[in-house]
Amino acid sequence: MYLAMNRFTVLPENAAAFEELWLNRESHLKETPGFVSFHMLKGPEEEGAILYASHTVWESEAQFRAWTTSDAFRASHARAGQTRKLHEGSPRFEGFRAIQKIEAP
Repeated sequence: MYLAMNRFTVLPENAAAFEELWLNRESHLKETPGFVSFHMLKGPEEEGAILYASHTVWESEAQFRAWTTSDAFRASHARAGQTRKLHEGSPRFEGFRAIQKIEAP
C-alpha cells in the first residue's frame, strides 16, 4: 500500500471556496489502476490558517507514479491554474509506504 498526501494551508476567508472547489471537481481516480481510496481532510485552524490534506491510497507506489504521468491526471489537473489560488504557498507532498496494516474484524 502507498499513501500520497498533499497538505494545503488555507486562510479562513478562502476555506468555503477551497472546499467547494474540491467537492465539485471532476475526478478520474475511480478508473485508475491501483487506486484504492481518496479523502479530503480538514484539520485545525492554527495561527490564522486552516490545514487541509488530500489523501489517496494506492495499491503500490508504482501505480501512484503511473497515475501522475497519465492522461487522466492531466485531465484532473487541467483547470488548476485557471482558478483563483485559494491556498498559501505550494501544496506540500508527502508519500508513505505501508510497513504494517491492522484492520477491524
